[in-house]
Amino acid sequence: MSDELSGQVAVVTGASRGIGRACAIELAKHGANIVVNYTSNADAAEGCKKAIEAEGVKALIVQANVSKSEQAQQLIATAEEQFGKVDILVNNAGINRDRTVQRMAVKEWQEVIETDLSSMFYCTNAVVTGMRDRGYGRIINMSSIIGQMGNLGQSNYAAAKAGMIAFTKSTAKELARFNITVNAVCPGFVATDMVQALDDKIKETLISQIPIGRFGTPEEVAATVRFLCTEGSFYTGAQMSLNGGQYM
Repeated sequence: MSDELSGQVAVVTGASRGIGRACAIELAKHGANIVVNYTSNADAAEGCKKAIEAEGVKALIVQANVSKSEQAQQLIATAEEQFGKVDILVNNAGINRDRTVQRMAVKEWQEVIETDLSSMFYCTNAVVTGMRDRGYGRIINMSSIIGQMGNLGQSNYAAAKAGMIAFTKSTAKELARFNITVNAVCPGFVATDMVQALDDKIKETLISQIPIGRFGTPEEVAATVRFLCTEGSFYTGAQMSLNGGQYM
């Protein structure tokens, strides 16, 4: 374990699996205590907690649906009560409800916007006062290549992820004078459970569009998040594009 983040506290939303889990463990490997947020998969959250504690740091599980403002605020309040502060916020929680615009239900639009976009505001709004008071903070928003280039059948997801990028730029300008950086990480197609479950022909088509010739890994995304928290102090308002060259 490295001690670059020793004594710091990180809240990772949607941390029970996939990219969120990888981010939580990576930050723990560098010394941060971790608040593992999840919505419904308690067993996965417990598994993440055990992996974090194996790195010799503390972990706290907090169930909260961060698409609801009250629950997002309670998540941050619980983290501050238990650990005294929050230094790092990784806004990773997200869902997709893929459908063409013509067929998309209002509920499918709202669910994605609330979970992927609004949750980022709710958590950031809750955490930023403490960060300002201490004169330090790192906020990382998990956007997507889809927010940069769009995609068929994902207008809700693309709108949410593009909104995350715009939010990142605006809040970065607001908060820089308080030594708080705000950055967006924009992964391409990453080998998470959702991508691996795709039909083999679809996966082959996607890989053919990636110059590097493979999907990314959750650990590669997590390493970028960690970099922004350790060595990336001159990055703010940035879009970190990990996509194997699929979108330039």
